[in-house]
Amino acid sequence: MAVSARNARLYRQETTKAPMFQSFSATTTPDQGPPRLAALRAEMAAEELAGFLVPRADAHQGEYVAPRDDRLAWLTGFTGSAGFCIALAGTAGIFIDGRYTLQVRAQVDNGAFTPVPWPKTQPGPWLREALPTGVIGFDPWLHTNAEIARLEASLGDALSLRRTDNLIDRIWPDQPAPPQGAVIVHPDSLAGRSSAEKRRSLAQHLTESGAKSVVLTLPDSLCWLLNIRGADIPRNPVVHAFAVLHDDASCDLFIDPAKLDDDLRAHLGPEIRCHPPHDLAAALGALAGPVQVDPNTAPVAIFDLMAAQDTPVIEADDPCILPKACKTAAEIAGTTEAHLRDGAAVVEFLTWFSGQNPAELTEIDVVMALEAARQATGALRDISFETICGTGPNGAIVHYRVTEGTNRRITPGDLLLIDSGGQYADGTTDITRTLATGTPPEGARAAFTRVLQGMIAISRARWPKGLAGRDLDALARAPLWMAGQDYDHGTGHGVGTYLCVHEGPQRLSRISEVPLESGMILSNEPGYYREGAFGIRLENLVVVTQADPPEGGDPQREMLRFDTLTYVPLETALIDTAMLSQAEIDWIDTYHAETRQRLRDRLTPEARRWLDRATRPL
Repeated sequence: MAVSARNARLYRQETTKAPMFQSFSATTTPDQGPPRLAALRAEMAAEELAGFLVPRADAHQGEYVAPRDDRLAWLTGFTGSAGFCIALAGTAGIFIDGRYTLQVRAQVDNGAFTPVPWPKTQPGPWLREALPTGVIGFDPWLHTNAEIARLEASLGDALSLRRTDNLIDRIWPDQPAPPQGAVIVHPDSLAGRSSAEKRRSLAQHLTESGAKSVVLTLPDSLCWLLNIRGADIPRNPVVHAFAVLHDDASCDLFIDPAKLDDDLRAHLGPEIRCHPPHDLAAALGALAGPVQVDPNTAPVAIFDLMAAQDTPVIEADDPCILPKACKTAAEIAGTTEAHLRDGAAVVEFLTWFSGQNPAELTEIDVVMALEAARQATGALRDISFETICGTGPNGAIVHYRVTEGTNRRITPGDLLLIDSGGQYADGTTDITRTLATGTPPEGARAAFTRVLQGMIAISRARWPKGLAGRDLDALARAPLWMAGQDYDHGTGHGVGTYLCVHEGPQRLSRISEVPLESGMILSNEPGYYREGAFGIRLENLVVVTQADPPEGGDPQREMLRFDTLTYVPLETALIDTAMLSQAEIDWIDTYHAETRQRLRDRLTPEARRWLDRATRPL
């Protein structure tokens, strides 16, 4: 056994005996794609279809899918969290955004599947150019009503869409079974509001909008509304179910009864009526209406069921999304504690890492040790996503997941990018740090400092209430832009509290039009990636809060700011202080002083000594 592996395993043995959440096996290989594509084309021909849409979505339209529903990965080999494939008789386009440009090349047979930059290239224009005429099939449970409406409007007269059963399911011989994770109670003390309070509030809005009921399809909306958590999606404590909330605050929940025990049923109470999933169609058909449905999250099949009974439909946003995003005081207190617990675990890991010879470590060793540090808290329920740990050129792959086949040994001087998080009962964490392992590559310190300047700019921002993420996104990019650099992902995503690590509707992004509101939690994570050389990303989680007007400010103008949740030292060896303003230096020194103050009493003596060294004033 290599020294690095022995060290990492010894560290795990010293800190925890729990099994690892993360695995390192490759779930797909590029060679699987061509024969599977051929089988799909045979089914298309049998159905007289010119094409078939393969999304990365399930019937609940959440971002994350269970293994049973990971049809895009099974067909193409691509395991990214966003994208879709349009398979035609002569070509197959796999649509991916800028985060996955490098990943798709490595995971997919590019002779069988053609990567398509999306959203720059939209599916309608691509189809019109690739296919003069024909019918495209799609599974109505796997596409939202708004998505299909947009596509139909862009196809022109020669192309059309047809509902069909799922052709992938026909050819997937060992497709996993549906998830059967148990549902647990999420305490009202952590939620800050009871399910009854939430249901009454939403019911009042239904009455005001003229709706008698609303159909809910998103797993995290259901979990938030009912104060429950599940285990149907890896890394995300959500449950697969559908629900109909009525204007009397009662609710019909369509869920596999095997997921519910007596305690859970008692928690739900008599106002929550539980039904098996196969009763959903009949129940929707029996609704008198008007029924509120979100066209951006509910699948086409839901609208079809309503249309079959001529049930009046009001199209409106899922009513859970915004109140779920605006955290209660209890949720903020809980996630603050979770972040301090997690921050201390990361510092224990960094202390361990500082005592290793990097040349004797691999990416897997690092992931194992970091997860062990979190496990040692005794509070970790799961990791919040597969840890991204890339050294050297692997760090430039934005959503890189190390496997036994890609595992890279650290070369002294490589940058090491580590993006990770934990799921705790009181909060969800997500943190990225980029570490030096020796003399950094040419240009890396300057790029790191620009990324840091962008993170500081977001952290220090004050803005008038009513602005959206698109109005702040440029603050993080400006230092990079001045050097002719940028990054091809958003600056920040919303984050749940013991829910999904990616949560809407709030984002720090050029395309986000949702106004930021108090209580919203977001990531603050600018980056820079040099293909074939290194990747840099820094990430703290922040929460929107009211800002007191500064001296001389307009007291009538309501302002907002961010409070930082994540406290872990920054890699000062990569900071070029000559590039920083005094205000930026002061922010770093203050952040490090607060990190020392908040974490010291949670650390082992060795980690306290390391923290003192790592947070010395610049």
